[in-house]
Amino acid sequence: MTVEEKRVDIEKPGGHHCFACGTDNPIGLNLKFYALGDAVCSEITLEKYHEGWQDVAHGGIISTLLDEVMSWAIMYSKKTFLVTRKMGIRYLRNVLIGTPLTVTGRIVDDTKPPKVKAKAEIRDDEGRLLVRGSGEFVMLPEERLSTVPRSFKEEMFSLFERYGQPD
Repeated sequence: MTVEEKRVDIEKPGGHHCFACGTDNPIGLNLKFYALGDAVCSEITLEKYHEGWQDVAHGGIISTLLDEVMSWAIMYSKKTFLVTRKMGIRYLRNVLIGTPLTVTGRIVDDTKPPKVKAKAEIRDDEGRLLVRGSGEFVMLPEERLSTVPRSFKEEMFSLFERYGQPD
């Protein structure tokens, strides 16, 4: 195993209600993330209440997984707040309820700040590619965070410091 392949668990803020990663949202996904080389990953098995068609995950839940892992890939690497500007999704195979999934995101272009482009994919437990996504995100400087509570900003900036130097 090389240094790039070492799994590093990513600390996230506790107590928030984000549907995708919040720890205090009783109906949320409570995603946990880890870095693996230049990627950020999350593992999840979707349940019956994430269903669209019978035994198939709802497309909105799938897009949430892709959006969140791309966002965390950028936050972890760039140590910054951001928003999603646009996303594209290609559904290749059904994402079945009850199947262990790995969601992987990575930065593909950060040469035009504050814009950052990322890509993501979802694979099943047999490694089959199920869904691909791409997104464009905008990094936000602190002065653009006036609606974010001060305590949350401080918690996130503290986490960013623990993540290390920005790439």
